[in-house]
Amino acid sequence: MNSLEFSLLVWLGGVAAGFLGSLTGLGGGIVIVPFLALWLGVDIRYAIGASLISIIATSSGAAAVYVKEGYTNFRIGMFLEIATTVGAMAGAFLAAEVSPSAIAVVFGVVLLYSAYQSNRPRPERPENAAPDPVATFLKMDSSYPTVHGPQSYRVSNVPGGFSLMFVAGTLSGLLGIGSGAVKVLAMDQVMRIPFKVSTTTSTFMIGVTAAASAGVYLSRGYIDPVLAMPVMLGVLAGSMIGARILARAETRILRIVFSLVILALGADLIYNGLTGRI
Repeated sequence: MNSLEFSLLVWLGGVAAGFLGSLTGLGGGIVIVPFLALWLGVDIRYAIGASLISIIATSSGAAAVYVKEGYTNFRIGMFLEIATTVGAMAGAFLAAEVSPSAIAVVFGVVLLYSAYQSNRPRPERPENAAPDPVATFLKMDSSYPTVHGPQSYRVSNVPGGFSLMFVAGTLSGLLGIGSGAVKVLAMDQVMRIPFKVSTTTSTFMIGVTAAASAGVYLSRGYIDPVLAMPVMLGVLAGSMIGARILARAETRILRIVFSLVILALGADLIYNGLTGRI
């Protein structure tokens, strides 16, 4: 395979990663890291470096569409980014001390757990439940567009979601995934935010989280422009396509796609990490 064919293959992988990432709020990294490391034999640290650049592109491309259409909750995203940014810096420094095989196994476990959690029934919020004081103070309650008109929602358990966001940020810096899986689950399951709002707000957030840890990878030489450029261009194109489709997609279908993608990738990474293929 010559360099042109390699770059084209990487670009096509980026398009697929960006498309799935923007639909599910996961970010392109959750697909592009396994693609580069397992299928193309790229060192996982360089794959993570390219992934972080692609995540910034995904956030920039898809988030603009979601903001225009009224799905993204800015107040939630900016508040939770405090925790994810601090966690991302910690994870990026930790990554240099951990072996690639260990990173792959941790990555896989995170994905399998995310697949399990994403399809669990979400507890219904009691109608007489007291409003969350933090959400009320920060004016997080909002609405999002549906085919039947704007649908209002209330935010719950902000402290619990904030704590999980630190974990999400650490995983982002360690694994280069943008931590969208944990972010979506934290907002959807813990804070009880509608799934489309969770995925779009996650897409808005992941670029900031990735930027926080990308600088560490850059300073350590793990970002190769020759690899990162086709990844970024492909992910950006795919994320724009996915953003246009999300508004018309059913939530149930999005949850199924979310689960199947990360289940397959998680199992593959654990197997290759344990057998020393990464």
